[in-house]
Amino acid sequence: MDYLASPYLSILKNRLDLKRIPFSDRGSRLLVFLANQHLSIRLAERWFKREGQLAAYRQRPPIVDNFQFIDADGSPIPFEITTYPHCLVFHTIQGMFTMIFLDTETIMVTLPKGKCGVTFTANLDKATPDRRGGVLQLTGDIRRNFAYTTNAKILFHCVEPDTNRGHRISINMEADDDSALVLNITPRLGFNRYVPAPQTMIEIAAKKWHEWFAAAPAVSPQYRAQYYFAWWVMGAGLISTRFYTTREAMTPSKVHYVGVWQWDAFFHAIAYRYVNTRLAQDQLRILLDHQREDGMIPDAVHDEGTVTHLTFPVDADVTKPPLIAWAAWKLFEHDGDREFLDEIFEPIVRWNEWWFNKNDLNKNGLCEYLHPFSSGLDDSPLWDEGVPVESPDLNTYLCLQQSYLAKIANEIGDKLAAKYWTKRSKAMAQRMLRLMWDEEAGIFWALKDGKPVKVRTPFNLFPLLTGQLPERISQRLVSHLTDPLQFWPRFPVPTVALDDPKYNPTQMWRGPTWVNVNYLLIEGLKNSGFTNIAHQLRRLTLELISGQNDIYEYYHPETGDNPPKAASVFGWSSAVYIDLAIQASLEGADDARDE
Repeated sequence: MDYLASPYLSILKNRLDLKRIPFSDRGSRLLVFLANQHLSIRLAERWFKREGQLAAYRQRPPIVDNFQFIDADGSPIPFEITTYPHCLVFHTIQGMFTMIFLDTETIMVTLPKGKCGVTFTANLDKATPDRRGGVLQLTGDIRRNFAYTTNAKILFHCVEPDTNRGHRISINMEADDDSALVLNITPRLGFNRYVPAPQTMIEIAAKKWHEWFAAAPAVSPQYRAQYYFAWWVMGAGLISTRFYTTREAMTPSKVHYVGVWQWDAFFHAIAYRYVNTRLAQDQLRILLDHQREDGMIPDAVHDEGTVTHLTFPVDADVTKPPLIAWAAWKLFEHDGDREFLDEIFEPIVRWNEWWFNKNDLNKNGLCEYLHPFSSGLDDSPLWDEGVPVESPDLNTYLCLQQSYLAKIANEIGDKLAAKYWTKRSKAMAQRMLRLMWDEEAGIFWALKDGKPVKVRTPFNLFPLLTGQLPERISQRLVSHLTDPLQFWPRFPVPTVALDDPKYNPTQMWRGPTWVNVNYLLIEGLKNSGFTNIAHQLRRLTLELISGQNDIYEYYHPETGDNPPKAASVFGWSSAVYIDLAIQASLEGADDARDE
């Protein structure tokens, strides 16, 4: 097959704008951006030991900046660019330059025949040129090494100190048909300075991405463009193993959130189950690799460590919602791998018990969030009166977790455990009805010091997910959900009711639509017998995510726009789109085959 003619690569032609959507590759920490005819390479790495802040990488200068193509006289060469998942093509009057990934740490730039070159700034403090290029090093607490190597004849080569301990490199070459420049950026001691045949490597890059897309189930034509872009996000967003990152794992956004966050990983796994069973399972294993002795699973895992405790905005342990059993069962439904269920059963039991041992402060059988971030709803008005808060979403998750522990136990042959967890799940649902349900308001309130937190969010409706509520109560919850003045604007579901005084459609969890919330509600509607409404919400969610070139962290519920602070190339939004598009396509099977 001619992989360069792959239909998937054609579908995604020019989808990477290189401004918000960088060029990257599966497992790589390198992100290539474009601004004003200059390229830059950023590192998707946290350097907490050096910078002392978890998110400092967002403001860190690129490790390679102001990268330009130059002619024989050293003057910049203007270019027009065409982007594909596997390569960037730069069209110039000198000919065509192409950029591809050779591996996770190495980029190749192919050169047009004749005299040409490149110039760039490298933000590393030690430089040693040699006959094939040069080596630069970043010294100190964080060490990074950078080698640039060419198999072309070098005509001119200048390395000089630049501002901020960096160096400016200019190299002019005489290239033939197989000439290229290789850039290797690595934390390792050894370098990749081998320059392979460019055309062969371009074909290998195209083949790799073609096979990634071809492994995905086909979907109906109306979904394909955003569907394959979502699969690109799910491929390019993966980072390779390093230190505490014990498995190949998906970041929420390689641009904005570098690391593995617990509940993001559950949604990522749901998408990966369609293409790679081990990859899907490893999104859960990486969390269990770092489970504490007391059963707690970390909030997040980074190369340098885990996040299990924060001192802001309160001083407390921090984790994420207990949905791992729910996610594991979804993987099992697809792959039938009982061994995986057996592997993770006891760790999930210990995780479940941690919640009740450490987070049921008043011993009433309902658990509290002790840190706002443990909810995943960082700035929700649910926490405006402080914590701890007994929230309907948390106790719904625990109810679900126990029902899925029952299913897992039954599947691995432990019938007594299955009965035990079924009983606990049912008791949990009844406890929420008794202690959280407000008959007059028709919703489940979050409780602070035993008193309702009077802000209306979709999380007040989440007990619907259990499928264990009386029909009368489910009907009342759905009436709130589908009310255009509360939770059913053009693009539901806002994270605060439209008519609530605290509704803000552009501020994170205080109003925008988050599609993972929609995904859970779609499932809850189905569990509770509201299939038609579930399908309406699915259709509107697919329409929302399809509405822009990129896929975002959250959306404006009334316009569908991305609020200014919403992260781009976002993982769980992509995963949700993938799963919902597959669901919708399967229900219209005649439309689900690629032409």
